[in-house]
Formats: sequence, C-alpha cells, structure tokens
Amino acid sequence: MASSKTAPQRPKVVSQAEWLAARKELLKKEKELTRQKDAVSAERRELPWVKVEKNYVFDAPHGKVTLADLFEGRSQLIIYHFMFGPDWQEGCPSCSFNMDHTDGALPHLAQRNVSFAAISRAPFPKIDAFKKRMGWRFNWVSSNANDFNRDYHVAFTKEELAKGKVDYNYGMNEFPSEEAPGISVFYKDEHGDIFHTYSAYARGTESTVGAYSYLDLVPKGRDEDSLPFTMAWVRHHDRYVDGRLADASRPYWPAAMSDTGGSSRKS
Repeated sequence: MASSKTAPQRPKVVSQAEWLAARKELLKKEKELTRQKDAVSAERRELPWVKVEKNYVFDAPHGKVTLADLFEGRSQLIIYHFMFGPDWQEGCPSCSFNMDHTDGALPHLAQRNVSFAAISRAPFPKIDAFKKRMGWRFNWVSSNANDFNRDYHVAFTKEELAKGKVDYNYGMNEFPSEEAPGISVFYKDEHGDIFHTYSAYARGTESTVGAYSYLDLVPKGRDEDSLPFTMAWVRHHDRYVDGRLADASRPYWPAAMSDTGGSSRKS
C-alpha cells in the first residue's frame, strides 16, 4: 500500500546557530519527559499483585502447556494478547506490526530473566501456519479451549458488542472487534505461585513498536491524521505490495471502515 504523499508544513529555515538554540530548548523538554517516564515506570513496578488461581492450559507446538510452562524456567513473563479470532483467516495486521519488533528482543529479555509468549484464541494449526508465513520465532500458543482471553479482557461476545460498549482498557468502551490487543505481565515466585502484575491495552501496547519511535523522529511523523482512523495504512509485512488481506469480512477493522483500514487504536 502506498504511503501518504502529503508534504509536511515546512518550518522556517534558519542558521545553524539558531537551529542549535531551538534544539537545546527542545532537549530540555525531552529530558523532562524521560524523567517523567522513569518515574511512571517506577510506579508501575510498585503496583500490587494478584495471585493467578486458575490453571490455564494452552495448545502449543508440542502439545499442552500451562501458564507456568510459558515462563520457561524464568521468573518473569510478558504475554502479548494477539488479535486472532477462532474463525479468522489470519492475524490482525496491527498486532502483526507490533510482533515484527519482537524476535530481536528475545535473547536480550532472557538475559534479564524475562520470557515472552503471544496468546490468541485461534486454533493452534492456524496460529502455526500464520507464524510460519510471517517468519516469526517467538513462542505463540492457543487459548481456544480456556477463558484466558476473556479473563484478561481481550475477547468479547457478540452479545457484549451489541450493547455498544465492552469492558476494555479499564472501563466500558466502544470497540470494533470481538478480539482486542493488550500486554500482560506475570511473576512466578520460588514456590511456583504465579501473580498478575500489570496489563496495558489500546495505545498502552504502543511502546513496544519500534517503527513508531522512528516515525516520531521524522518531519512527517506518523502521517496518520488524514487517514480514516489510526493504523489504516498498516498491512502484514508481506502485503505492502498489493495490500491484500485474507479475511473478506476484515474482522479486525472498524466495521464502518471495512474498505480502507486496519484495527483502530484509542488512548
């Protein structure tokens, strides 16, 4: 899919000295933002925990695995709630965009005692085929036979959607799909007890998308303001030439934008 060709509004052109002065003023704000981010991260680590009482069992490449198994001997686990419904033909383009940034981080996460897995409601054979198509290596399992996605508020029934709002991102909000994105974090102690420590949804998952961090540096930025909705430009990385998607109904897109976009994101 071709990118937008809208030219950015050009700021005034100045001397190197004037540019340096303006850049130093912006640097003060950037440093302030960095310090604020560090402070929020510290508060995140101080959140109380909730013990996981259910014994979740997932379908994996070599059979059944439990939530405890996904830790792979480490004490910390990051779960990405990947939008891939049981009847879908492929995973959500926006979630795929996010996951394109994951494999390179895995060995580094392991050095800090962190494991990673994606979880979707699609049957495992569908997950496995799509994972191979995308060329990904991260662990990805199916929750098709358990309530994991509903318990962590990333799956909704048609009846819930028909009411107009669902329990998502810590409130009753409109959402266009039966599946939703999110990130959840778990800790396993020396006794084998598992605790839920954190979850983020909607734009809360955006911090893991490196491409957005790069786009935020360039003059045109993300260049999404003129699109029907956020991320309307995103495709699976093997579909940018023709823009094709396997799901005719495009269940990961807002229904009103079924001809033009990708899954929406709200703050």
